[in-house]
Amino acid sequence: MRTPVSTSAVARSPRRLRLTLAIAALTTLALTACGTEKAGADGPQSKHVGTAGARPSAAFTEMLSKVAQSCPPSAAPEAPTGPAETLPTGPAETLPTGSVETPPSDAIEPIAPTAGPEVELNARDWCAGVRHEQRIAQALWDLADPTPTKVRTILNDLGYIDERIHGLKQSGTTTRFFLDLRDRGGRLCLDGSAVGEQTVVEMCVAPASGPFTPEKR
Repeated sequence: MRTPVSTSAVARSPRRLRLTLAIAALTTLALTACGTEKAGADGPQSKHVGTAGARPSAAFTEMLSKVAQSCPPSAAPEAPTGPAETLPTGPAETLPTGSVETPPSDAIEPIAPTAGPEVELNARDWCAGVRHEQRIAQALWDLADPTPTKVRTILNDLGYIDERIHGLKQSGTTTRFFLDLRDRGGRLCLDGSAVGEQTVVEMCVAPASGPFTPEKR
């Protein structure tokens, strides 16, 4: 014997099923959108920000390598051994008769330096330092009114990052700055004074390790 079934119940069942499926679909879409938004905020975007933050340091290291690419390896510095190395070589010139002078007995011989960049910087640093001096001095040469902001902008354009620029301050018409260019165990730094056509950039010696401070260079 069949159990009687209400026709109204049968008619309502498909609508209830469709409503349940619709709610499930909407819930799935909401969860998917939420997941996509979260991935956008914490995933690719964070990765992009992290990469952008690392670019200046990588570009700075690449610039240092490019400037020093034709320089010798980081060999230990060698002080001059005597005055003979500074004298020109080649055949002696013949002087007219009677023009030969006897050098005085108390003539002072050149003394090899015992401190400073000449003896404390290795060969690679010395070579690279000359190139850094030239490129920076040339860029600052035509700068009118060399304010710290303008000097920093030029240094940044040349590839020197803010983390390596120290003591940037103005006194009168001169803006002073230091650059920490230590790389591969070297001790190179630069001491610069931007004064238009009187700009001077010189090598200096930084501590072998630890933070860079202009007072302890």
